[in-house]
Amino acid sequence: MTNVVQGRTLDIRPANRVTGTIRVPGDKSISHRYVMLGSAAMGITILSGLAPGADVAATVACCRALGARITADGADGLRIEGRGWAGLSEPSGPLDAANSGTTMRLLAGMVAGRPFRTTIVGDDSLQRRPMARVIAPLEAMGARISATSGRAPLVIDGGGLQGVKWTPEVPSAQIKSALMLAGLSAQGETTIQEIQPTRDHSERAFPAFGLSVRVDAMGVHVPGGQEPRSPREPLAVPGDPSSAAVWAAAAAGLPGSSVELHGVLLSPRRLGFVHALQRLGAEIVVSESAEVAGERVGSLRITHGSHAHAAITAEDVPDLIDELPVLAARAALGGSLDVTGAAELRVKESDRITALVRGLRALGVTADERPDGFVIDGSRRPTGGTADAAGDHRLVMAFALVGLGASGPTTILGADAVAVSYPGFARDLERLSS
Repeated sequence: MTNVVQGRTLDIRPANRVTGTIRVPGDKSISHRYVMLGSAAMGITILSGLAPGADVAATVACCRALGARITADGADGLRIEGRGWAGLSEPSGPLDAANSGTTMRLLAGMVAGRPFRTTIVGDDSLQRRPMARVIAPLEAMGARISATSGRAPLVIDGGGLQGVKWTPEVPSAQIKSALMLAGLSAQGETTIQEIQPTRDHSERAFPAFGLSVRVDAMGVHVPGGQEPRSPREPLAVPGDPSSAAVWAAAAAGLPGSSVELHGVLLSPRRLGFVHALQRLGAEIVVSESAEVAGERVGSLRITHGSHAHAAITAEDVPDLIDELPVLAARAALGGSLDVTGAAELRVKESDRITALVRGLRALGVTADERPDGFVIDGSRRPTGGTADAAGDHRLVMAFALVGLGASGPTTILGADAVAVSYPGFARDLERLSS
């Protein structure tokens, strides 16, 4: 079987199975946070295993523009020389977050406490995504932010922040983290009370950079007036669970498949896809082997078991929001999946509900759209065909998985978008499938 990438197109040939061992790229969420904290820290921060995609590259470029001295350290590492908050300065031009919502929202929190003006822009897709959800709490803290109908470009006049108590209207680790970063520069304590628990990477990263944070039943509490300090030891970024989910879903969906994934982040808030795949019939063994900066790391072994039905509701969504497209692809290969409470998918890099359902149908999958989710019926084998990924890296990978199990060849348009998170995806796909 040969998978061919030609410019923006990825051609997939059907496969019998996926087998092998792989170490997935570094986690994007943690990479963003380590780069930002290291840039604001006093001292030298050494990072390895960073996510290789365009999103984290955008964060690195923005932090350089703010004055951090960042150089490469090996193939996937960085050396960050930070000079504390005072070492950050007004950039000479707009900061470009490219396609990264994490970069834009967390960076807004980081610069909101700095006494200068920062403009943050992004590509056309990012500038359509909602930013009012982070603008409102930062303005409540005292930042002055101008935007167009709650969307980027964001012009932020920072400094003079006061701690607040804030309850985000939607469960969002990005909003929480932006307020935590802003809270470091505020007077008084900042408290974020979540309506539903979200990823806790910032809470775990803060102590690694010498920062105080308290988590209890009432929320996340960040005392003001804190400055990060560089860690004494280098920090290794664990493997990205969202990338691991791609191969886990492929192994779960194709009979005779077995894949081992090593060095994967095993945060409880990131393993929702494991539980969903098990409900869809997969056999999965999780083995923890280490802890790095408060994050659990280990391996996953996934084998195809059976095809079953699973339902995902609003309660499940925060722990697997990014993995929903590949879970849909898994269901397209057998069994069925019913998703509700996931309206947030409509404001990602694409309208992931509409674009996902349209692409799956183009590949011969029975799929129906809901206002807040979708229904996938995998009772018949996908036919293959041509699917448009709508410039969304998650959809490229999802459609590729469907192509592996299809009866005919599959062509994915806009496949270059996969470089946002997983530049080596086509290479690994070729290696694991047969």
